[in-house]
Amino acid sequence: MNPLDFDWRLIRSFLAALDHRSLLGAARALGSTQPTLGRHIAELESQLGVVLFERTGRGLLPTEIAHRLAEPARAMEGGALQLGRSVSGAQQAVSGSVRITASATVACFVMPAVLAQMRLALPDIQIDLVASNAVSNLLRREADIALRMVPPDQASLIAKRIGKVTLGAYAHRDYLRRRGTPKQLADLVNHELIGHDRDEAMLRGFAQFGFPVEREAFAFRTDDLVAYWEAVRAGLGIGFVADYLARTDNRLVALLPMLKIPPLPIWLTVHREIRTSPRIRAVYDFLADAVPRAI
Repeated sequence: MNPLDFDWRLIRSFLAALDHRSLLGAARALGSTQPTLGRHIAELESQLGVVLFERTGRGLLPTEIAHRLAEPARAMEGGALQLGRSVSGAQQAVSGSVRITASATVACFVMPAVLAQMRLALPDIQIDLVASNAVSNLLRREADIALRMVPPDQASLIAKRIGKVTLGAYAHRDYLRRRGTPKQLADLVNHELIGHDRDEAMLRGFAQFGFPVEREAFAFRTDDLVAYWEAVRAGLGIGFVADYLARTDNRLVALLPMLKIPPLPIWLTVHREIRTSPRIRAVYDFLADAVPRAI
């Protein structure tokens, strides 16, 4: 395929079909017709030389290549929208309120600095920040934009993986002077550990590393991530926290480098209103760039 001959207008139809999983739904979303959408998808498949959707009795089933093309296609769509806003002068009219929800630690320790930068770039935007570990339902207008460690399960939301949060084992240097420094994973059984209360993710993690433990193995337990972080900083024991948090306190010591804790992906999720709301698009674009650098 010659890139110069590529019909970029077909991307809009492709994304609508991907989001709605049917030609009829995509046509309704774009104010078009089902035959027109069908021709667009067939033409795009012909130009690319791939099959993008399997046609089934229940609708359209995206192929693996369709999923791989989704992110660059959305980037193209975003570029086209940004170009349109620049031409129309809409960028100068970006104002109003945007409601953002993020986990407690991200809201408390990442977002303030990010929002201070945003204030300089988007001075007419007001931000409502909701610190919550619950997965807010954007469809019910609980927030405009969400920063989460899991992608949404609603097909009508736009989610972009913008980075990852790496984690490690840390302890206050005063605790280590008092109790010694663990050299291998097995040494943890002789230490005071900081764990979760009802969340069993940490118990499963220990089991996966070959050290099954019960909740009683943790001297201090809490599901509040801010309280957890402060417990590590206070020297209550050895905890497992995000590296971006640990870097903010030089009294903490990184432990057990052989312990490879799987990183947590961070997803930026937004309403499809982003396509028509300059203020939400502006905040979304800013966060997509600034948050990965902050963590």
